[in-house]
Amino acid sequence: MPQALDTARLSQLLTHGIGVAPEYRHVPKEVVPGDIVQTPAVLLKWYDIHPLGLPIPPAIGALARAAVESGRLPMHGLGFVVLHRCAGDFYFLIACNWRNENELWETIWYKNGDAMDDFTVFPREHAHLPTYCVWELVPIWHEQQAWSRFLSTDRGVDNIVKWSEQQYRGSA
Repeated sequence: MPQALDTARLSQLLTHGIGVAPEYRHVPKEVVPGDIVQTPAVLLKWYDIHPLGLPIPPAIGALARAAVESGRLPMHGLGFVVLHRCAGDFYFLIACNWRNENELWETIWYKNGDAMDDFTVFPREHAHLPTYCVWELVPIWHEQQAWSRFLSTDRGVDNIVKWSEQQYRGSA
């Protein structure tokens, strides 16, 4: 039987804050698969995440794709990219690949509107840091499931093709 929660402690927790601003209102976003990135070293599925009716501008998508295709990341193997339009013109570019059979490795870049000409690595200097938002977890969960299915195969070319065709499209 689950342990009953101490409601007095919950009240204390609320006074310290639960990490959600009182004025915050959650809204859905859209996840749209894009063209696969393929270089001699890596094959990456692509996902755009954006607010409904506010897609990622083609110039930002091209800039993000150029950053990933440039080889500036030491990636190899199979993985995926998430280009997330956050609030306004702030973007996260999350490049992930599978390593050591079952580990998801990542590099996070960002671009803050016109204040930045290009995507740059997001600074991560502290021990306790943000990872993924609720919208980014949707394609990540899909990719976790696709990778698990792929690991159960002989992992040959035909199964890489099948894995690459499994992309999520829909609401987040």
